[in-house]
Order: sequence, then structure tokens, then C-alpha cells
Amino acid sequence: MGAQLRVYKRRIRSVTATKKITKAMEMIAASRVVKAQRKVAASTPYATELTRAVTAVGTGSNTKHPLTTQAETVTRSAVLLLTSDRGLAGAYNSNAIKAAEQLTERLEREGKQVTTYIVGRRGLAHYNFRERKVAESWTGFTDEPTYADAKKVAAPLIEAIETETAEGGVDELHIVFTEFVSMMTQTALDDRLLPLSLEEVAKEAAPKGEILPLYDFEPSAEDVLDALLPRYVESRIYNALLQSAASKHAATRRAMKSATDNAGELITTLSRLANAARQAEITQEISEIVGGSAALADATAGSDR
Repeated sequence: MGAQLRVYKRRIRSVTATKKITKAMEMIAASRVVKAQRKVAASTPYATELTRAVTAVGTGSNTKHPLTTQAETVTRSAVLLLTSDRGLAGAYNSNAIKAAEQLTERLEREGKQVTTYIVGRRGLAHYNFRERKVAESWTGFTDEPTYADAKKVAAPLIEAIETETAEGGVDELHIVFTEFVSMMTQTALDDRLLPLSLEEVAKEAAPKGEILPLYDFEPSAEDVLDALLPRYVESRIYNALLQSAASKHAATRRAMKSATDNAGELITTLSRLANAARQAEITQEISEIVGGSAALADATAGSDR
């Protein structure tokens, strides 16, 4: 019985130490998600206005440009998957990877060749384990991405969209990321970055019937689109990185809170078992003492006779 009590006490100490770690991780994630939310709110207006400007240029001119013009025959597509460098975030990474795989399957059913780009060690490990080809990958900044990181990711994608498909380029660019809806809700989404669907973007940019402004282009609309292309891709990728970072921290906070609560329940259960084992041990010792005392009394009575 004493050995069982020691086992319970050892497990209680182990679970208590784990609970302290998960509680600390929960508090760290809670502080990081607030900062990430602020960055998302700060980056969204710039991305929205840049999209409006691109839409105005695209709808106000007849210029054919990779940013706004759909290829007659789409043969190659690029998919950018955003995951995290670390785990302990519940289903955050698996949901994003699942969305990317579903998008890839859909594109391949349409007869398109898919080139995959990945941000984050978790997504890269998933693809490497299954021996799937990855064109390029980036790691080490998913918790706190900067605009410089977004530019680094966007550079090969812009080069691919500007290159002819016969020379290894792509006709369209998709991105898979996790949208931060609230502290309790994060949704894995796939979105087509290029070419822009001007009708859909125009509806999003002017939801209340607002008329887009008219512009005069100098020197030409094509030059303006050439200048806006890298800025548009960089801003959208940066916003998606921030959304994914906020979603990851929220998922980590939720997972660590659940782990902390489960640890507390387990400690309570083990404490009850330890108390029961200690009570059984005390009862057994008392029974042994009483039994020994009775045997001694009987022996003494027999010797007196």
C-alpha cells in the first residue's frame, strides 16, 4: 500500500510541474495574440486601399497585365501555404494543411500543374515526410512576421507570375492561410491572389454602392500596374502572415488552457486516490496493531492460567 501511495505522489508532482508549464505558455500566448491583433488591424487598411487602387486601374483601362488578366488557358498554378514553426496549437496546422491539400486536388482535377510554396516548419515537415515536392520554403518568423519577411516570400512568387509558363512560370497564385475571426474562431481559407477578379474586388471595395474614383495614368496604366504588382502581393502576404500568427497564438492559448484545466482535474483525481490509499494504509496499520494487541492479551491470559 505504501508503494502505491508513493506512485500517486510522484504522478501528482509530475502533473503539477506540467500544469505550471502549460499555464505559463497560456499566458505568453495571450499576450502575443493581443499584439498580433493590433498588427492585423494596422495592416488591413493599407492592403484594402492598395486593392482599391489596383481595381481602379484595372477597371479604368484595357491593359492586359498578369495582375488583372486571366490567361486563356491556365496550365500552372502556385499555392502558398502558411503554417507555423511550432506546434502545441491544436488543429491550427492540420486545418491549414488540409485546406491546401484540398485546393491542390481541385486544381489538379482541373488539369493544372501545381507548384507549392510553404511558410513554417510544420507544413514543410508534413510535405517532406510524404516526399512531396516543394518549390521553396521559409521558416523562423511565423510567430512575429515583419514586412521584410513578406517581401522575402513574395519575391519568388512575383518572379513566377511574371515568367512565361513555357519557361517555368505560373498563370495564377493562390494562398492558404488561417483567418483570425475571434479568440475562439480561426478559419483556414484559400484565396486567389493573382490574377485579380476585378468584379469581386470591386464589390468588396465598395459594399455600399460607392463609386470608385477615376484616374489619369502617367506614363501608362501598364507601368502603374507594374509598380503596384509587387506592393499588392507583398501587402496581401503580409496581412495573411499576421492573420496566421494571430490565429496560431489564439489556438495555442486555447490548447494550453485546456491542458491546464485537464491537469487540474487530473491532480484532483490523483489526490483523492492518494488520500484513499493513505487512509487504507492507516486502517491496515490500526488493524495490525489491534490484532497484535489482542494476540498478546490472549497469550498473557494463557500463561496466567
